[in-house]
Amino acid sequence: MAGKKHFGLKTVAAIAAGAGAATYFVKKSKNNGQEKKQAAAHSTYRNTELGKHEKNSKGIYYTNGNYEAFARPEKPEGVDEKQAYIVGSGLASLAAACFLVRDGQMKGEHIHILEAMDIAGGACDGIYDASRGYIMRGGREMENHFECLWDLFRSIPSLEIPDASVLDEFYWLNKHDPNYSLCRATVNRGEDAHTDGKFNLSQKGCMEIMKLFMTKDEDLYDKKIEDVFDDEVFNSTFWLYWRTMFAFENWHSALEMKLYFQRFIHHIAGLPDFSALKFTRYNQYESLILPMQKYLEAAGVDFQFNTEVTNVVFEFKGGKKIASAIECKVKGVEKGILLTEKDLVFVTNGSCTEGTIYGDQNHAPNGDAEVRTSGCWSLWKNIARQDPAFGRPEKFCSDIHKTNWESATVTTLDDKILPYITNICKRDPKTGKVVTGGIVSCKDSSWLLSWTINRQGQFKAQDKDKVCVWVYGLFTDVPGDYVKKPMKDCTGKEITMEWLYHIGVPISEIEDLAENSAVCVPTMMPYITAFFMPRTKGDRPDVIPDGCVNFAFLGQFADTPRDTVFTTEYSVRTAMEAVYGLLGVDRGVPEVWGSVYDIRELLDSTVKLMDGKSPLEIELPGPLNMIKKPLLHFVKGTVIEKLLREHGILKDSMLS
Repeated sequence: MAGKKHFGLKTVAAIAAGAGAATYFVKKSKNNGQEKKQAAAHSTYRNTELGKHEKNSKGIYYTNGNYEAFARPEKPEGVDEKQAYIVGSGLASLAAACFLVRDGQMKGEHIHILEAMDIAGGACDGIYDASRGYIMRGGREMENHFECLWDLFRSIPSLEIPDASVLDEFYWLNKHDPNYSLCRATVNRGEDAHTDGKFNLSQKGCMEIMKLFMTKDEDLYDKKIEDVFDDEVFNSTFWLYWRTMFAFENWHSALEMKLYFQRFIHHIAGLPDFSALKFTRYNQYESLILPMQKYLEAAGVDFQFNTEVTNVVFEFKGGKKIASAIECKVKGVEKGILLTEKDLVFVTNGSCTEGTIYGDQNHAPNGDAEVRTSGCWSLWKNIARQDPAFGRPEKFCSDIHKTNWESATVTTLDDKILPYITNICKRDPKTGKVVTGGIVSCKDSSWLLSWTINRQGQFKAQDKDKVCVWVYGLFTDVPGDYVKKPMKDCTGKEITMEWLYHIGVPISEIEDLAENSAVCVPTMMPYITAFFMPRTKGDRPDVIPDGCVNFAFLGQFADTPRDTVFTTEYSVRTAMEAVYGLLGVDRGVPEVWGSVYDIRELLDSTVKLMDGKSPLEIELPGPLNMIKKPLLHFVKGTVIEKLLREHGILKDSMLS
């Protein structure tokens, strides 16, 4: 019986095995066709880097590392048969011309720069006006990861140091005299506000920022900063730092805020004391623009001043958009330039400094003062009417109440004001070295006044006994604290008085010092933050709009991935993309520095944003808090533990 039982079990097992095999083969036969289809679909797949850096639809590719950075591209085919017309002579335009010469190997005489004014530089200015005084409408903050900017300036000879580039000059200067601030903000008329490097964000405020950081771009189209933040952020020291440094207002673009945060995530720790920043020796015109202009002139580039371009006319055929003519006024006389498909056109669309109204010591910058305009907005509107791909300028230039602020250049005439400056910044302004190290914000100013003194003299020809101070106010339409008038209605003298009040000059001395010890030139800029207005896809045109074969946009109102406007880097990046794409330069454009994808930077910035507190110390809702310790024990003894410890996330007490 036992044998029979044993036999039975074997039989059952065999039957079961047979049934299983039968079932398996039935399923296999049913799936066989599908698997063959999948195999066929993947038959062309290879684990390879081939095609990794193929040019995109704009004719460019992005790269990183020194292999491409150090490479010199071959001469593009057919470049000798082309002419290039560049509208404007700001940083973006001059950069485009430099890339045409250096990387495109285009003959200088084939490059034509059409500028409405009688001087190059655009928003990168710095001049001495004999009737007014020294004028700087703004300054330029830079950092080490402006990849395109430094790629350019390594090739531009210094005007100060023989056998050195502008990059060499800048690098040595900031090594020998590194930038940092000793007083970031004041209260109570010149007293240190003791922000002390803290952001003073609540847990809820930190979470609001982190939520914005993680939000998709398309979910932020047309949204304002005040749509994503509340008083938890707006009442923090973080927001004081942020909005005074970058000139963001509550109603500006939440998307741009997010892009800024991601772009400069590696500099969060440097925001409170400006140790993240680097500055040129002189104003941006003399330090950046003039060396480029001299380089281009030496190459034979054709500068045509007093030439206002009013329109670029397009032909549309076979899916191609071809710039066929340039309409312009030369010294007020209407002229036209006919183009072929081989000719290249580069246009800086829009301007943050267009329509600047200049005042002086005794006149407010109002409608009676001199108005300089290049017609950049009108030009862009005329171009945009011809095709939707050319953007929507009205989105940025239609509400000057939300895009304006005012700056002023105060020049001291003697030493009477200097002790009040030194008392705040703890440095002698006349050493030629770093003074304030960035802006000092008057925290309790109704105008939200900020001021800075860069290395003196800021102008090469500046009197060594004079000091140039740059002052700006974010709120131009509210009465001041000493001068009971809105900033926009104030003369240069009155703006100086308000500033002297906030740096602690005794009230009895304010008017005398403003009258006799300083001269001030105010500048009202209606569109200075126009590029921060809320926007959606297509509002800013692509650098090379789809279908364009010989035309590109340059500058702050052209669109390029991941980078941020209101920077010198953005202007140069758009120029490089435009030239490489239209001319077919076979060299990678350096990608935006990838700190946002670097776990080390993300961990560091999180701890810094929380004023040294680890995110693991945050109380999580409900049961989530209970899983922290098991997870930490899981990483104990691994490289993850090492990483978390090195960057201040993991502390000994958390594992006990």
